[in-house]
Amino acid sequence: MIDLFMIKHIFLSGLMMLVVKAQTAVAPLPQQTATPTTTQYYQSVVRIEVSTQVSDYATPWNAGGFSGGIGTGFLIGPNKFLTNAHVISDAQRILITIYGSPQKYAAKVEFVAHDCDLAILSVEDFTPFEKLPIFSIGTAVPELESQVRVIGYPVGGDRISVTRGVVSRIDFQPYSHSRSDSHLVVQIDAAINPGNSGGPVLQENKVIGVAFQGLRKADNTGYIIPTPVINRFLKDIGDGKYDHYTELGISEFPLMNPAMREALHLPNDGIGVLIVAVTPTSCSDGLVKPGDVLVAIDGNQVDSSGSILIDGEKVNMHEIVERKFAGDKVALRLRRNEEWIDLNVELKVLPQAKMYSIKYEAKPRYIVFGGLVFQPLDTNLYATVQFTDISVRRLYADYVSKGLFQKHKDIVILTRIQEDEMTSQLPNYSGKALASINGTEVTSMDQANELLNPKEMPTHFVFEFIGVDRPLILPASSIGDANKRIQKAYSIKNLSNLSE
Repeated sequence: MIDLFMIKHIFLSGLMMLVVKAQTAVAPLPQQTATPTTTQYYQSVVRIEVSTQVSDYATPWNAGGFSGGIGTGFLIGPNKFLTNAHVISDAQRILITIYGSPQKYAAKVEFVAHDCDLAILSVEDFTPFEKLPIFSIGTAVPELESQVRVIGYPVGGDRISVTRGVVSRIDFQPYSHSRSDSHLVVQIDAAINPGNSGGPVLQENKVIGVAFQGLRKADNTGYIIPTPVINRFLKDIGDGKYDHYTELGISEFPLMNPAMREALHLPNDGIGVLIVAVTPTSCSDGLVKPGDVLVAIDGNQVDSSGSILIDGEKVNMHEIVERKFAGDKVALRLRRNEEWIDLNVELKVLPQAKMYSIKYEAKPRYIVFGGLVFQPLDTNLYATVQFTDISVRRLYADYVSKGLFQKHKDIVILTRIQEDEMTSQLPNYSGKALASINGTEVTSMDQANELLNPKEMPTHFVFEFIGVDRPLILPASSIGDANKRIQKAYSIKNLSNLSE
């Protein structure tokens, strides 16, 4: 006789096994982390406190002045905080604070791109940040009239600030940090105040830009670095170093004047720009010629103002080159003497163009010789000294476009004459470009230093300057004593520095 209790037990056991098997069959994948809330994302926006030391180009032997500032950054990967280059430029110390926490964490710069004003920071101990949400960066440029949120730590308080704005313009404009580089920018009708710099600009908690500069002459006008520039920077540093932007090496002129178009035998169709100059040694040198009319780049039609249509927006044609790297090719379609020419130009970096960019984290190069102070011409020096000599201004302007760098690694300038008994009777040639020392043309700071320290000492040192009829002459036998007096009088530890 079969025990009913046993039958019931067997039946229930079998049923439980089926349930277990069914549950096993439909078991879900490991549970995904829930989408972070807006408040949780705020914790990934950090306050950056920076102590800086800025070099003194007026007295280059001095260490420079100390200052400090506040900026913003945000977490984009494990121990990777994105911010602006200008937030951490010339930094001696960097401290990061999590939103809502009084604790400060030491940080360092991993990568910096002064030409596009972006930088990556890391902290010594990432443990306190491990559970914070990581921001994702979009790929598209935000649409006109779309709303954005700007998050940061602007002046006026220590806590986080959130402002809203609307995208009002998409343009190709200069970036103020380097003073020479232009890239894609997005203008919004929300103020970007000191301290906001480096903060994320969001649409639905996705990064569509980095706040970086404002417009002082207008209220509630700010600019953000859009995702094409951000993603290019992140791709560039993927191999462990930053390689900088490439240069096409051409200067163009708009062709909107019907009379000019007629003179060039062009139809009045609003297409094409005139190439007026090609930079020597650039990737276009020997391929593109002044007088050519550029009508298309990578298949994108170039209008008579130099703009092309990308993603539904008219932008400067150089935006095509902006998104490429050294070794990439760009297709150019040209009109030359009423003939069509198609070229594939391989892009490369033009290091000499850095002449026009402000340098950071670099020590001024200089030579002090018998009271004469020589320095290489660059934008840091140009901004400090305010040169009025027409020859120096022309050398500065033509250095890249005329290819002066092919012969002159440096344009050496006499920036000042220190007061001393040996220099008291000298004519004031400060602000003049050095042409030669003892009859030898000067082409670099290193070479000038060699000419000032020859194996066989001459009787006199004769300095000739561009645009000056009479030379400046110092007795060689008196240089040593003069140097000692000047070092002591002006607290000059080293009479020269030839490395940045």
